[in-house]
Amino acid sequence: MLSTGLPQGAVPRLERPGPLRDRVYEALLELITTRALQPGQHLVESELAGHLGVSRQPVREALQRLNTEGWVDLRPAQGAFVHEPTEEEADQLLTVRTLLEAEAARLAAVNADEAGVAALEELCAQGERAVADDDVDAAVALNARFHATIMDLAGNAVLAELAAQVDRRVRWYYTPVARQRGGQSWVEHRDLIAAVAGHDEQRATRLMREHTEHTRRSYHERAQS
Repeated sequence: MLSTGLPQGAVPRLERPGPLRDRVYEALLELITTRALQPGQHLVESELAGHLGVSRQPVREALQRLNTEGWVDLRPAQGAFVHEPTEEEADQLLTVRTLLEAEAARLAAVNADEAGVAALEELCAQGERAVADDDVDAAVALNARFHATIMDLAGNAVLAELAAQVDRRVRWYYTPVARQRGGQSWVEHRDLIAAVAGHDEQRATRLMREHTEHTRRSYHERAQS
């Protein structure tokens, strides 16, 4: 028995800070998904190390992991470059996203309570303000939070886990079209909230499918322009 009276084993071990390469990986992935590092951009180890205040070794290890996951291309005798997604890659991912999000919207319409609807309304209001302020980074982040909240309200852990696997790539594809989608995206969010609040499963499913399809189409239109 500990002196505080807690049962033996009740106090969890404190985790040591994660390996430096993992923290460097997370930092670089965030820069890539927010497009601070652009597709096709040359990634110079020494420059990245200097910006992050680390040695080149964890940067090299992080780049190798990012290469394995498809975020970075390592080219012999040339170095590392941010991956440039193809039309087919984007189409496949955004199609899967539509399937996951449509089912999440249906389940959210079944399960959402007043607090959940209020959370969606608050995020929508913040998103509308971000668009009015032309704050693209905030709009992208709030869009991700809105969709994550829909997923939480769905109450399906397996569905949420699958959605989390594609979330960052969705942000990667959404960022370039966020300004183009602008206020219309949040108008669609408002309609979706109404369907969820009204527990209208069919309408919520249809609206989410249309909403994600609009984003997919916007991405392709931008890529072809």
